[in-house]
Amino acid sequence: MAPSWRSWLANEGSKHLFLFFWLSLNVWFFWKTFLLYYQGPQYYYLHQMLGLGLCVSRASASVLNLNCCLVLLPMCRVLLAFLRGSQKVASKKTRRLLDKSKTFHVTCGVTICVFSVLHVAAHLVNALNFSENFNEDFLALNAANYRGEKSVSYLMSVLVPGLTGVIMVLVLFLMCTASTYAIRVSNYDIFWYTHNLFFVFYMLLMLHVSGGVLKYQTNLEEHPPGCFNPNKTLGENMTVPKAFEETFPDYTTEPFPGDLSVPESFVQNNFMRICSEEPKFQSHFPETWFWISGPLCLYCVERLYRYIRSNKPVTITSVISHPSNVLEVRMVKDDFKARPGQYVILHCPRVSALESHPFTLTMCPTDTKATFGVHLKVVGDWTERFRDLLLLHSNQDTEILPIFQQRRYPKLYVDGPFGSPFEESLNYEISLCVAGGIGVTPFASILNTLLDGWKCYKLRRLYFIWVCRDIESFRWFADLLCMLHNKLWQENRPDYINIQLYLSQTDGIQKIIGEKYQALNSRLLIGRPRWKLLFDEIAKCNRRKTIGVFCCGPNKISKILHKLSNSSNPYGTRFEYNKESFS
Repeated sequence: MAPSWRSWLANEGSKHLFLFFWLSLNVWFFWKTFLLYYQGPQYYYLHQMLGLGLCVSRASASVLNLNCCLVLLPMCRVLLAFLRGSQKVASKKTRRLLDKSKTFHVTCGVTICVFSVLHVAAHLVNALNFSENFNEDFLALNAANYRGEKSVSYLMSVLVPGLTGVIMVLVLFLMCTASTYAIRVSNYDIFWYTHNLFFVFYMLLMLHVSGGVLKYQTNLEEHPPGCFNPNKTLGENMTVPKAFEETFPDYTTEPFPGDLSVPESFVQNNFMRICSEEPKFQSHFPETWFWISGPLCLYCVERLYRYIRSNKPVTITSVISHPSNVLEVRMVKDDFKARPGQYVILHCPRVSALESHPFTLTMCPTDTKATFGVHLKVVGDWTERFRDLLLLHSNQDTEILPIFQQRRYPKLYVDGPFGSPFEESLNYEISLCVAGGIGVTPFASILNTLLDGWKCYKLRRLYFIWVCRDIESFRWFADLLCMLHNKLWQENRPDYINIQLYLSQTDGIQKIIGEKYQALNSRLLIGRPRWKLLFDEIAKCNRRKTIGVFCCGPNKISKILHKLSNSSNPYGTRFEYNKESFS
């Protein structure tokens, strides 16, 4: 299928427009600052001393200020959830743009790393130029104490004020390397701990800009850049140009040699620019404070609000161990409200004093029941320790602890809920939900919500595709799927949900064990979905309609669905793509 510009604009237009605006903003700040230090009269003498190193260092600093300001905003989860849930953002396309917050955070982080390297390299050049171009006439402007100074203390003081710059570079290096995919997968703890060094980075950043190494000229009217100072000339017993003798004979002593022309920078419209005093220089007031103080305060206020909101532990009502190392935790908390598709962050002090992890809600509280729950796959140290603490007998396959044994549960704190792309699945008339393995969790809360009542939502048809490697994984939500299927049949709406289960790895025909799962066994297919045929069939059955596509699974499936959503079809059907990847 050829790409459809209409589908591409619907799925990618807002994202690329925002990216273009952000890129243009970076280019504009860089170029504007570069020209200011290259042509600005207040930086004339500083530019003569440092050259292009001055322009590049300040231009890169302006880009760093912008991105250090923006990189914190995507991490304000409460703010993003508020904008999405309160309908303050009316446009569905703009709300979908909020789902790219993590991608934008990474983009800003990479930009900070790249321009930090450029900034450090330019300041190294500045350090050498301060030393090589030392000028006794401008002692206040010089950072070096004498020509050719190259001591370690000098380089440190010029490269960055004190040691803050060096420490910032080390912190940024740790944060950058620990954020790579390989480290996040192999040892998430390293990523989590190093990423929280951002607070140290910002504190050092505010100290870093207070050094005042680079200075600008303050008395431009009394001392135009490049002007001629007759008082200084007489004091040093120097000669003056012929053009100066006729206008100011009192200042002349001996004429310039005849072959020595008057410097062009000293003459404007046949008049000499005269200095009435020596140049005066002053350090800049730090601008970085203006850029980062607002977002940093906003983030700190949000973290404080989240700490207060999650300070009271939840009450765990039951713990269920499912097949394939999946643990279900059900709990209640006073005044806890959440929407289908949202996620929470769990923190168990007995597992880790500082570490916490996000999990999608598989059951949301309603008006009639306060219970909410999560399913988590035991794949790392944190989840293994958490499972061992929750289950009294870890060798049992399934255990639901009664109320009188709740005192044996460890304290568990819940932060959230926070928004995700899957909240939009109920706002489409038709939705296609594709899950891979444990990626079914966001859709479980949606199915639970539909089980309580579907008529109040815009959704009128749901295509649910679930791909698993082993047959036992379907048992995680087999009861839920069967109950929803039976409910819709009783209400004469069997076409409301189209369930397709795919078993990707098997040696033969298998079924979900249990008489009550006959409805699911009839929808169980062996192999992987043929995505192109699936999209064609859905498009044919829903001509000239807009379908929301939601994916939570491996990147390979996500890329295929993304490409198909941007492809054209002969039925006039438009697919709008949303995704969450846990790989």
